[in-house]
Amino acid sequence: MTNIGIIICDRYRTCAGGKCLRALRNREGAFARYKGEEVDLVGYTTCGGCPGGNVEYTGEEMVKNGAQVIHLATGLLVGYPPCPYIHTFKNFLEQRYGVKVVVGTHPIPKKYLDMHTRLGTWDDADEWEPLLAPTMADEATRKAYD
Repeated sequence: MTNIGIIICDRYRTCAGGKCLRALRNREGAFARYKGEEVDLVGYTTCGGCPGGNVEYTGEEMVKNGAQVIHLATGLLVGYPPCPYIHTFKNFLEQRYGVKVVVGTHPIPKKYLDMHTRLGTWDDADEWEPLLAPTMADEATRKAYD
């Protein structure tokens, strides 16, 4: 059993989590790493808004609830602009709480991939490829998440 927490971008604070929870259930996107494993979601909340004031406290709460892995939601990547604090959040949570942090939850929807490709948002492959890799999927899966 792996206990996970999910932190979403505060811009999407009213999100019901449908894509993240579907991807978790289907083991798609960044949750593909748990194929064949039981997973328990022990926390789901927002970063608290820029510059992420809730990350410090939510990380502590998730770890107290048994989180072994914290996922920074795909919305932090596909929102426009992508979260400028994503590296800071990842490093802080890993260093402060000794927890593994994965960037991404559900697969990147096709419409977001297409738009960011046109905009050149993710052109710096050295910076973005490692962050995007867990949430990339085949085209049919990306379309299914539109």
